[in-house]
Amino acid sequence: MGEQKCYVVSYDIMDPKRLHQVHKTMKGFGDPIHYSVFRCLLNDRGKVELIAELSDIIKHDEDRIMIVDLGSLDGRAKERIEFIGVHPLEMESKAVVV
Repeated sequence: MGEQKCYVVSYDIMDPKRLHQVHKTMKGFGDPIHYSVFRCLLNDRGKVELIAELSDIIKHDEDRIMIVDLGSLDGRAKERIEFIGVHPLEMESKAVVV
């Protein structure tokens, strides 16, 4: 299955409909950490699948997706993402369900 790596995926999508589709697709591959930014833990096959699905959605001459490889999970991948202010995990823990 291959080793998992941590990726940061960021996107700029020009059309609201495509933006929604990309966001929905990204939720199936990773966790949102900022507006239009996701952290994904993927093996090689998962990365290929992610790229294929996103490539089918976007307009390649208008939209842009950036994928940053932070390395394997047995290294310092998670430590390479720093936050100033509210951390996404803190935001989730402050949610109130009524």
